[in-house]
Amino acid sequence: MSKKIMNSKLYIAMLAVALPVVSQAGGVKYSDGDKYVKIGGRIQLQYKQVKPDAGASTDDLFFRRFRPFIEGSLHKNWKGKFQWDMGTAEGDNEIAIKDAYMQYKSESGIKVSVGNKMFPFSREQMTSSKKQQLIERTFVGDHNYGSPDRQTGLHLEKSGKTVSWAAALVEANIDPDNKKLDFDTAVNKNTDFNEGWMLGGRVEISLGKKAKFSQGDFKNDSKSSIGIGVFSWSNDDDNNTASGTRSPVDSVTGIEVSGAYRGNGVSVDAQYNTFDAETVDPGITNGIYKNGKTTLESMSVEGGYMVVPAEVELVFGYQTLDADNYAEAWNRASLGVNWFVHKHDIKVQLSYRMGENLDGVANNDADEIFLQTQYVF
Repeated sequence: MSKKIMNSKLYIAMLAVALPVVSQAGGVKYSDGDKYVKIGGRIQLQYKQVKPDAGASTDDLFFRRFRPFIEGSLHKNWKGKFQWDMGTAEGDNEIAIKDAYMQYKSESGIKVSVGNKMFPFSREQMTSSKKQQLIERTFVGDHNYGSPDRQTGLHLEKSGKTVSWAAALVEANIDPDNKKLDFDTAVNKNTDFNEGWMLGGRVEISLGKKAKFSQGDFKNDSKSSIGIGVFSWSNDDDNNTASGTRSPVDSVTGIEVSGAYRGNGVSVDAQYNTFDAETVDPGITNGIYKNGKTTLESMSVEGGYMVVPAEVELVFGYQTLDADNYAEAWNRASLGVNWFVHKHDIKVQLSYRMGENLDGVANNDADEIFLQTQYVF
């Protein structure tokens, strides 16, 4: 055996000792004291079928999410993370930046992050897509209907046993589609998105043991929490081009009240959101807006029961969305089953969703079937 090969094997052996490998939920971590690197990702392959009451059925098979990430640190109390997505809800896969931030954790436990990160609003939105009971989020966690999603700026947070809080000052963008109230991050915006600044925060109070941002009761251990979130967004007037049914948004304020319970094989989340929004043009009556204004209200109750502990879960959900210019409230009811091969790391989900009055149009109904496999590493 050559000296060069022997040296290579010795180096690999030394590296294996210096960097112990720790397998974690959502990543594999290689560490050397305070220095570490963690890599991971999620793969969600989804089949979706839509059956409208009027019109032909459609179906599609696509990667709903194909999302790798890398996280690492060279210095104590500091870390960086970046994550990107090559999947899509529409079936035309594209690359989008998700997490991309640097973070410092103080000795008091306060985390200070700069970059693109989840905005502290909406329990369901803050619950990772890989840890949801229903395959798709309901209205209260959907960035298309008021929940801010990831945004770029300054983020502060502190997690406690009883009280946890978070706050953020960010630049946030809105897709000026009159049918939606669609927040998007500044790093993935289109040219006609409305730009503006947003300030908000959230408080989570645990009633006994904390109910983490993960749905499903795997440990049969009673936990519950309630949360309140608020934010305000204002257009900075940099980009207010109107076009057809795309009207610039002038301001948005949002309020969230939510709660969660885990125990005895039962997992339940309930949430109510309300958003007051105004368009730059006060005469707009289209989509969700009436005379340039709307109050967009959404409510959701979703839950499940482990019929086979930590393995098979029956799930249900009901959600509703209403706006000033809707003829009728848009309602959805869901039923489904989840098979957890290895909890949320490897699972198969089936959901059947019945929709009434889509986009607030009376008798515009459609049923949807979702089948999704998930692998997380």
